[in-house]
Amino acid sequence: MLLAADEGDINTIIGGIAPDWGPFGSLGNEAKVMIEVVMAVAILICLGIAIWGAAKQRIGATALRDTFSAEQGKGLIIAGLTGVFIIGSLGTLFTIVYGMAV
Repeated sequence: MLLAADEGDINTIIGGIAPDWGPFGSLGNEAKVMIEVVMAVAILICLGIAIWGAAKQRIGATALRDTFSAEQGKGLIIAGLTGVFIIGSLGTLFTIVYGMAV
């Protein structure tokens, strides 16, 4: 019997949001963990904004028939998902910019 989670650990799962340290590999472990925590919190806040926008759009469009609230919800969804994308790609962007400078 082969178990899917037999070889990995939690770092394999959450390693997706942690940046590839590349040029910043000389940072200490405490600094790396602090940066990862800040990025994770920022991603959670952005996802919360997107969820709040989705709820606001749904309630505004159906229950209250409030088009202004629905438009605000769309804006919040876009802002939240854009924030997630930008934060998720910061490590790659820093590595590319550093590689171009060298």
